[in-house]
Amino acid sequence: MKDGEICKDGLETEGVNRAVKKFCKFLFSSFLAGLLVLAPIYLAALLVLKAMKSLVALVKPIASMLPEWLPAERLLSLLLVLLICVLIGMVVRTAMGQTLWGWVDRSVLQKIPGYALLRSMTEQLAGQSRDQTWKPVLAEIEEALVPAFIIEEIDDGRFTVFVPSVPTPLAGSIYILTPDRVHPLDVPFTQAIKAISRWGSGSKELLAAMKKAQ
Repeated sequence: MKDGEICKDGLETEGVNRAVKKFCKFLFSSFLAGLLVLAPIYLAALLVLKAMKSLVALVKPIASMLPEWLPAERLLSLLLVLLICVLIGMVVRTAMGQTLWGWVDRSVLQKIPGYALLRSMTEQLAGQSRDQTWKPVLAEIEEALVPAFIIEEIDDGRFTVFVPSVPTPLAGSIYILTPDRVHPLDVPFTQAIKAISRWGSGSKELLAAMKKAQ
């Protein structure tokens, strides 16, 4: 075999290996992205099923009056759970309901570790938050710029910054940095999350936003 043919075969093999690695990375990132979508749905379904099971005894007398071929207990339990959710939603929309929910949120839920940050992140994903928590930034870590999020501003002017891992933005490291090492970005929260979950693809837009702000 000639040297040219050997080099050609080597280049083809290297190209195949790169394609396989790229495909595996794509599958892994897609799996994680799908997991982040399905996990809340799965937990919500578990809560609904648990609530239905708790209400079976309550609907049993009515279910016994319906035809046997109809899964009356499950159907009535589900309808009751949905009705309770609708009623709670209606109450929360009232002024009194908002006051009560605010008290529960401050007195109970915010004392649960991680609840406030998780709620803030969920609101950011839904585009409903106006606070500065989880504000996208590029942070100077050692000799590099890394996508990160401001968690809070300390009284002395420094920032608590969360640097997520790739491609799972819910895991990462915490840094306390001076303002000169934190560069806020005027980009949507979802854009920064997308760049992280795509192994850095889209970081040039984050860098452009940092240069624009300077």
